[in-house]
Amino acid sequence: MNIAGFAVRNRPFTIVAFLGLTAVGAFSLATIPKMEDPPSLGNTYSVVAIYPGASPNDIEQLVIDPIERRVRELGDVKSIKTTIEDGVAVANVEVNTDVDPAKKYDDLVREIGALRQELPRDLYRLDIYRWDVSEVALIQLALVSNTAPYAALDAQARRLKDRLSRVSGVKKAMVFGIPQREVRIGIDLGRAAAFGVPLGQIMAAVQTDNINVPGGGIELGGRRFNVRTSGNYRSLDELRATVVGGSAARVVRLGDLADVAWGYAEQSHLTRINGRRAAFVVAMARPGTNVMTVRDALMREADGFANDLPETMRLERGFDQAANVQARLGKLGFDFGLAILLVLVTLLPLGLRAAAIVMVSIPLSLAIGMTLLKATGFTVNQLTIVGMVIALGLLVDDSIVVIENIARWMRDGRSRVEAAVAGTGQITKAVLGCTATLVFAFVPIVMLPGSAGTFVRSLPMAVIFTILASLLVSLTIIPFLAAWLLRDEGSHQNIFLRALNRLIDVSYGKWLHAALARPRTTVVAALAVFLVSLTLVPVIGFSLFPKAGIPQYLVEIDTPDGSSLASTDSVVRFVEQALIGRPEVRTVLSNSGRSNPLIYYNVLPRYERPNVGELFVLTNGLPPKQTALVLDSLRTRFEAYPGARIKLREFEQGLPLDAPIAVRVIGPDQDTLRALAARVEARMKEVEGTRQVWNPLRLPRTDLRVYVDPTKAGMLGVPPIEVDRTVRLALAGLPLGRYRAQDGQDYDLTIRLPRGEVATLSTLSGVQVPTLTGAAVPLAQVADLRFETSPALIQHYQAERNALLTSDVRTGYNTDRVTKAVLARLDSLPFPPGYRLQAAGEIESREESFSGLGFAALVSIFGILAILVLEFGSFRGTLIVASVIPLGIVGGLVALYLTNYTLSFMAFVGFIALIGIEIKNSILLVDFTDQLRREGLSVDAAVEQAGAVRFLPIVLTTLTAIGGLMPLALEGSGLYSPLAAVMIGGLISSTLLARLVTPVMYKLLPPAIAVDAAYRGTH
Repeated sequence: MNIAGFAVRNRPFTIVAFLGLTAVGAFSLATIPKMEDPPSLGNTYSVVAIYPGASPNDIEQLVIDPIERRVRELGDVKSIKTTIEDGVAVANVEVNTDVDPAKKYDDLVREIGALRQELPRDLYRLDIYRWDVSEVALIQLALVSNTAPYAALDAQARRLKDRLSRVSGVKKAMVFGIPQREVRIGIDLGRAAAFGVPLGQIMAAVQTDNINVPGGGIELGGRRFNVRTSGNYRSLDELRATVVGGSAARVVRLGDLADVAWGYAEQSHLTRINGRRAAFVVAMARPGTNVMTVRDALMREADGFANDLPETMRLERGFDQAANVQARLGKLGFDFGLAILLVLVTLLPLGLRAAAIVMVSIPLSLAIGMTLLKATGFTVNQLTIVGMVIALGLLVDDSIVVIENIARWMRDGRSRVEAAVAGTGQITKAVLGCTATLVFAFVPIVMLPGSAGTFVRSLPMAVIFTILASLLVSLTIIPFLAAWLLRDEGSHQNIFLRALNRLIDVSYGKWLHAALARPRTTVVAALAVFLVSLTLVPVIGFSLFPKAGIPQYLVEIDTPDGSSLASTDSVVRFVEQALIGRPEVRTVLSNSGRSNPLIYYNVLPRYERPNVGELFVLTNGLPPKQTALVLDSLRTRFEAYPGARIKLREFEQGLPLDAPIAVRVIGPDQDTLRALAARVEARMKEVEGTRQVWNPLRLPRTDLRVYVDPTKAGMLGVPPIEVDRTVRLALAGLPLGRYRAQDGQDYDLTIRLPRGEVATLSTLSGVQVPTLTGAAVPLAQVADLRFETSPALIQHYQAERNALLTSDVRTGYNTDRVTKAVLARLDSLPFPPGYRLQAAGEIESREESFSGLGFAALVSIFGILAILVLEFGSFRGTLIVASVIPLGIVGGLVALYLTNYTLSFMAFVGFIALIGIEIKNSILLVDFTDQLRREGLSVDAAVEQAGAVRFLPIVLTTLTAIGGLMPLALEGSGLYSPLAAVMIGGLISSTLLARLVTPVMYKLLPPAIAVDAAYRGTH
């Protein structure tokens, strides 16, 4: 008894089983995590070193070189890209995706921690971050006030952060844009010298008194008491009373030499919303949570908080990731509903009852597929939904073939139960083979390594799970329902079936007869069509991932190295005013001195530097063509701004990219790199289609250097280290530890010379340097201040110095063609020994993304071949079925050309899926031809009859697939519309061409088939 017979004869069990699967699927859909994009594995880490006052050369030698050596020893490190600037360095470490990211992060923390003691003692910060999708802000709120003091704004922002952190599903909350509060010790070195107290003694006294050493416990009268020692400072008065020196005649306290008061560290990050001063508060969701549920809880908490704010402040909503998720999934949900309607229309030739039975397979298969996705840890995101929509056009194929065969058996006079069991049994082998080939067609995408594989994996898994579910449904519930509900409606009663059969008889029958009469001519013509279609490939061009298509973009600002924060902020305000008030702009979140908090999965933030700014712009949404025109007009306006680079950046899908076009000039000497980079920059600008070519080494940095005169310093008893320490004390201050305030928060305890909010040249002119005798002399007596040039930026790639030059692509130009033109232009540029040019940008990412397809494609190809050999038992049958592959490629390429899409990553996914569908249809045709020959028909008769009988279900399955994909193709999405276009074009061409070529190939290469004894002599 086959599986269909079991399902038909055990009606109560079948009903309960599938009701249970439907219920579990509905529960899985309600509870599965929902996100905008697939979660990444978090295989990128950033090591951030902050060393105020250190030049790029110093940081490279003292900090980055040792770190890079230690990181390379870890193993499994894919790349290290380091950017070193004045006072800060960021090393982005990417590891292989097949390693445990959490364990690798622990290894990195351990190794960097062990290295810490070898690095400079005055290195201010050394942090390690792990980037994954859970670091992306779920919401970004703005606490707005133009008048409230920072202390009040800070208190309210911290209160909001604490409330958001307690919401279930929140990973963490953070505050941005408020200068850090600190306890400032403004030391007067002249008074210290008068009292004879050296600076080092003052610092040591404060640090010693701030140490908390537990005293232990004693027992008294049967009770135990903990003994508390002096411990940390509990007030600023205690700090002022610290004894820093003196004699038997007088005790010198800190308050005698310094002003101790609350203050703020120098502000390094200015934030505004729509031009008004604001503090940003962001919250991140935990991995595996439903972002919409967490967002709703966060907004309720924020609304409650807003009601308690003082009149001088208000809370505004900025970024809401869940709104993007809702809009994207809602749009795809509409496409999904439209696809179901189109599939229903294409099923009408089966008859209303048969169509209704087939439609049952849609919710059942999707429910089972959703259950499998949840069980294997996947989320519902835009790629999962796209996979489901692709599967929608495929999952009814098996059911169509089964129901059509059952109906044919009923038209031959069999009972419903007999037709359901025997008709399904006849087609089971072909259905199994079809599903197996379709699953193996998606194996290369599942096995794709690297970040690209991680990004797209949920799409093929959604297809595979749903297709496997549809196989189960087609072999069990479809024959069960057919045995219960199906009636022989007769072809004469179905106007749709009559019309389709008439069309098949008039067109396909004649074409097939003519093709079989000239088999070799047909094959040669088909081959010629395929070869001609390949000439479209260079015309179509290549690309990687498209734009995200969300109503948001970034404006990135770079001012010359050495620019002050105020200077950068003036550029940010220029852009701000250009955007605020535009009809399409809803909100502008401005940042000076840092990038906006992380709000997109593949755009890593830039760290605090006074010469960078960023504006995060949220729009009301415009059609793609209108968006392109608006953004191009803004780019033209921003490019004209003098003395700064203002780059408008749209969000893109896929891997993080430096820029669409990028080249690295690699070599050891920084001056030579600068000269070569200038020549490369000039040639890149000459290529048509490039835009905003950026050379980071264009201008050297000018610094003010303190030159110590060793003779004068020696005569006056001033150690050179005291000069360095005093300059640092005057400009940046020296940390003395942490101060625990009454509110329970820890704040920096900093000693510095009295000065204004911003250090100027006059700050140094009044500096007194301590001598060995305890006296003090003016800085000008032992040192000179001189301007000198130094590298503004040092970049490393794989621990080698390089200069990364980037360029955008003008609207209307193909990135691949412009990149090739740039590389051709640079090919003739001579390089000295030890220096070389390396392509980066999209072309590098594309090579990386497709590099793993080779092994996966081999597995897929031989897997499909093995299935076909098992199915047909001969290499001839396998060759006949596989001959359809080039014919589908013809339609896919033509569709890309007509729709003006490129051969992108998702287009390749479409071709892979198309191969599985084509082979699936050919299996049905060849398998039935073999059956007819076993019944005694000749090759020609079997080929013609099989073509006539099987063409109807093949046309129906093709139409349903096209109907399911049509909404995606019409959506205009750069991500999934190329995929849909490829599949629709390929299905059309393979239906028109392969249905002729496959029978012809069968006639030319007929497999050896033995006639069954039961049919011998009947024909």
